[in-house]
Amino acid sequence: MDISEKISALKTEKGVTILAHYYTPLGVHKIADRIGDSLGLSKIAKNEVDTDYILFAGVLFMAETASVLNPAKTILSPDKSAGCPLANFLSGDDIEKYKIQYPDIPVVVYVNTTAETKAHTDICCTSSNAIKISQKIAEEHNTDTILFGPDKNLASYVRDRTDLKVISIPGLGNCPRHNLFTKMDVVNAKNTHPNAILLVHPEAPPEVQQMADYIGSTSGMLNYVHEHENDAGYIIGTEIGLMDHLIWKNPSKKFFPLNPKSLCENMKKITLEKIYTTLKSIGTPEEEQFQVKVPSHIAQKALLSIEKMIDYS
Repeated sequence: MDISEKISALKTEKGVTILAHYYTPLGVHKIADRIGDSLGLSKIAKNEVDTDYILFAGVLFMAETASVLNPAKTILSPDKSAGCPLANFLSGDDIEKYKIQYPDIPVVVYVNTTAETKAHTDICCTSSNAIKISQKIAEEHNTDTILFGPDKNLASYVRDRTDLKVISIPGLGNCPRHNLFTKMDVVNAKNTHPNAILLVHPEAPPEVQQMADYIGSTSGMLNYVHEHENDAGYIIGTEIGLMDHLIWKNPSKKFFPLNPKSLCENMKKITLEKIYTTLKSIGTPEEEQFQVKVPSHIAQKALLSIEKMIDYS
């Protein structure tokens, strides 16, 4: 058996559900039970997993979210060093300081944050529901102002498409893989593929968003490609893993990267070999090193903001 076959056999034997984010390597997509974006995987982790184990093929905050939503299940991460630079921009202590500066203003944080950060917020959001969540929480608090963090570009996306006053905290937060996109990238891609449709993630800079034919989350991009035919193809303005997935699922369509350097090294740490090693550890003393368990005093508070997001979505 090759490693994919060994993984399939082991996950069945051990009772494991593998959830994978689109930005992980394509080989991981092919052995996963479910593939999705942050919101989709959160909903699946909460409502659709009946195994005792969840192996989360993604960066660490995603495994933390699964732990918060499933305190009775064992959550495994194949590589706990796979962090998220964006998540590191905002801590719970940071949020408490902003609350003092802006009393009574609701706090919305991107799901790309640690559980500790989520525990200090009113609600979480993802790129697919950021506008809806921001409007709902502002209405709930009877205000036209929100604090939004940590991604400044997603904050700009919400600000430009609502009547809300969106205060970005900490103001400099960004995903390095999306923030690298430039107007020149768009010009070059459009010149090379003049009739291709440009799809851009809202974590991209505002000036790039303004040049896009469509702005949306990873799942939004997938749906767009499924629903729209374009013989000239699609320019993909997000992490390169989504393009690999699109090519796999749409072999007759053409896809081009907006910038081939948009590669998340942390997502790519989640390899088939590490998944296999993690599965083999189940039931042995080595298993503990792969377990992700959010302390209950943090998890209980973080759960409120995550569940409110899911309920509002």
